[in-house]
Amino acid sequence: MTDPGLGPGFAVTLAEARDAAVVGGKGASLGELTRAGVAVPPGFVVTVDAFAAAMAAVDPSGALRAEVEALPADDLDAIAAVTARVRALVADGPMPDSVASAVTYSYVNLSTGDRAQKLLILVNTDVAVRSSATVEDSADASFAGLQDTYLGVSGAPEVLEHVRRCWASLYNDESVAYRRRLRLPEAGVSMAVVVQTMVAPRAAGVMFTRSPVTGDRSVVAIEATWGLGSALVSGDVTPDAFIISKVTGEITTRRVSPKIKIHRYLSNGRGVTVSDTPTPLRDAASLTDDEIRALAAIGRQVEAHYGAAQDIEWAVLDGGAADSAATADRVVLLQSRPETVWSAREQAPAGAPRPRPADHVLALFGKPL
Repeated sequence: MTDPGLGPGFAVTLAEARDAAVVGGKGASLGELTRAGVAVPPGFVVTVDAFAAAMAAVDPSGALRAEVEALPADDLDAIAAVTARVRALVADGPMPDSVASAVTYSYVNLSTGDRAQKLLILVNTDVAVRSSATVEDSADASFAGLQDTYLGVSGAPEVLEHVRRCWASLYNDESVAYRRRLRLPEAGVSMAVVVQTMVAPRAAGVMFTRSPVTGDRSVVAIEATWGLGSALVSGDVTPDAFIISKVTGEITTRRVSPKIKIHRYLSNGRGVTVSDTPTPLRDAASLTDDEIRALAAIGRQVEAHYGAAQDIEWAVLDGGAADSAATADRVVLLQSRPETVWSAREQAPAGAPRPRPADHVLALFGKPL
């Protein structure tokens, strides 16, 4: 994505984003989805090399990160004090010229290039700037929501500022406390940043390719709300919920909830707004049956591609002038990560079952059973 003279390796297109160690978990996932032919908003990734270059200016000796690694997991006051100082240094620190040039070049190229997918309209080059840590979204641990995302960012200076904010969010209190509980070395922790064109969905939400309640693999579970999915993530709404059978395609469960608030993305510099949901929409289902089935089919496609149950963020766009477009063509995915709750429960037990409780003790001493 970067011009040869602007610091190659500091930014790559989503199609080029492959290695989570370079582009973070979110970047690698979006790159994989792009190459698999799944629709995602166009964008690029500011790589961990850019983060490393910035941290070399802020923390050349590594003393700050060593201080973070030494924090006790159960001392939340100490974590809060140290991380606040580190965040301020990272967010306010200088961005190397070569990194700033690469990010600016990629942003301008995104806005002027012919990369807009059908129904994705670039207005004022508004983008979402999303953290993509190298430690996130594994089957063993989930850092979802622990780092920052910014919506409706417009203009190169603002993009640069919000990239720095995403870097700083690697040192959010909750993220550091979680890493300390897992005893992850800070040397293995880094931050990439995904920059994608904003979309203005008519509905958005999350989808699980197995039941998050029972672990049932034969169903897809969808939660949806009007407008942006941030209303669901923030807890501003109780989402609509749908269960779809993978076997028959039948929508077996419907729960339409009163959706009091709506988060919308408005162009022309207005950004994301939060308002009362219009009365006609408040108690109406946020998805049609065709949209529910299209989402479930895409969820199954993604699960088959990864070979594991997925936790997926999605958006359904308005047809606009393309009302005749197939329903599936109006679905874009914003993220797909491994499902962690039920996958963790299915890990092999530490030892084989024994007929009597005492047999486990005897086995430790090599006694015949």
